[in-house]
Amino acid sequence: MTRPDLALLLAIALSLGPQFAASQAVLDVVGGDEDLSQALGAASVLMREREAATPTSDTVAAARAEYSRLLSVLYAEGYFAGVISVRIDGREAAQMSPFTAPGQIGEITIRVDPGPPFTLGAAQIGPLAPGDLAADSFATGAPASTGVLREAAGSAIDAWRDAGHATADVSDQTIRAQNRTATLDATIQIDPGPILQFGDLVPTGQDRMPASRVTEIAGLPGGALFSPAELSRAADRLRRTGVFSSVALREGAVRSDGRIDIDAELVEAPLRRLGFGAELSSTEGLALSGYWLHRNLTGGGERLRFDVEIIGIGQDAGQPDANIGVSFSRPATATPDTTFQAELGASYVDDDTFQELVVEGQAGVEQQITDELTGSAALGFRFSDISDNFGDRQVTLVTLPSGLTYDTRNNTLDASSGIYASLDLVPFFVTDSSEFGARAAADIRGYLGFGREDRTRLAGRLQFGTVTGGAITDLPPGYLFFSGGGGTVRGQDYRGLGAIQLGEASGGRSFLGLSGELRQDVTDTIGLVAFYDSGYIAADPIWDDSGTWHAGAGLGLRYATPIGAIRLDLAAPVSGPDPDSDFFVYIGIGQAF
Repeated sequence: MTRPDLALLLAIALSLGPQFAASQAVLDVVGGDEDLSQALGAASVLMREREAATPTSDTVAAARAEYSRLLSVLYAEGYFAGVISVRIDGREAAQMSPFTAPGQIGEITIRVDPGPPFTLGAAQIGPLAPGDLAADSFATGAPASTGVLREAAGSAIDAWRDAGHATADVSDQTIRAQNRTATLDATIQIDPGPILQFGDLVPTGQDRMPASRVTEIAGLPGGALFSPAELSRAADRLRRTGVFSSVALREGAVRSDGRIDIDAELVEAPLRRLGFGAELSSTEGLALSGYWLHRNLTGGGERLRFDVEIIGIGQDAGQPDANIGVSFSRPATATPDTTFQAELGASYVDDDTFQELVVEGQAGVEQQITDELTGSAALGFRFSDISDNFGDRQVTLVTLPSGLTYDTRNNTLDASSGIYASLDLVPFFVTDSSEFGARAAADIRGYLGFGREDRTRLAGRLQFGTVTGGAITDLPPGYLFFSGGGGTVRGQDYRGLGAIQLGEASGGRSFLGLSGELRQDVTDTIGLVAFYDSGYIAADPIWDDSGTWHAGAGLGLRYATPIGAIRLDLAAPVSGPDPDSDFFVYIGIGQAF
């Protein structure tokens, strides 16, 4: 058979099949409830085909299935006496056979008469766990819907599970709709099941990690009273290792000794990962970064990571800054929530007022205190070879870095609610002068979304830092504070604001930064941002009126991607020691903060 013959047969076959102009589908909801109409339209396959303008040869079959889809929406919205009609060219779809579809389909009419909204009549659920009360939404006179019934049953089951009854479930239910009174009588019987303790964790799917190590990391307390919260924490510990791309913990077999085993279904992530990043600024030049990561070095969840970064490629003056480092971490060291960490790195910074070569390292632990709060403590050293306005010198510090991080953001890439706060404290000892001091820095961010789907968001940021102790010549320039650039004040020169120490230009001992953004989503992928940043630097460790402020403002464009928003910001100086009219351009990945 030739290709023209084949094309002819295909055209004849298509012409004989049902034809449907999807744009002719119409949804009519009696009463004109807009929210209900939107919910029905979203559930309707025929209406989705209309919006996509996509013909289908399965139109009759889709129309026959439309009744159950729309009925589910009515029940979910609290309408239990609705009448649904789906007509194809005047014929009810329920009376048509999908095997004898008409050759041509013109108009499809979907008519829904929801009837009156129902309320709950008799509403009974039990037995309930000690101290548990039925929700106010499950009471006589409250609006009725399938969602209310599911919520009431789920809440009762959750309360029993929180009390150690792992197998609690619905044993029976009776639901009757009274059309005359528009009420729904519901009786839900709960079977609590026995009180159980945690048994063994039974992992499956791990290839390169022994089962004993999985159990150690999960930290599930065998012999303790069953608790969904403990189960969730164990799953989170396994996820935090980064070794597994999927973690699912489910109740397994109930043993005769009153314990319940937990099945851990795991999928290991690829052993190695390679990543890179880039950011461009009109004043800071191009910044490139990359890393190589091994997720499970010896089979115990250890992570080995190498990082390299070059900052300031193509900048107007000076050499690019460079960082290189290696880090190692091991989860579940001493306790399931304790991670051992060690880092070693070197960096070079070439600034207008100093050049510094640094070699530093530290070893310590990170503790997951709660789901939102993380703490860390370490012992470290820092060696600096410095050339600045105070001369050439070398400074060696012994450090005790520690920190706290609190994070309740709903989305780390683009938050619309929650708070992020970090506090870093580094007490240090200067070996050459035997001086003690400390450096503290904090970063606090808050987010508030409003409007439809939080498409409008406010974001605010407060940064502050201080260094106390030690002569200015004992302090590495990297321990002092500067302001200006993409990380502090956009619209000002990178590290453009410092302080005068001993009559020489240098960094400051204290810093305060304030930033605010108004973020507006225009489409699902395009967003606009208006921002204002300000920064303050003082020579003394205490914020007073001896320091200097500067500020910048501008507009930004965001393009959403799966790895974060591509960011384009245009900024100009607002105030400062020597503001000019230049515009500054910043391009990167992710929100500014």
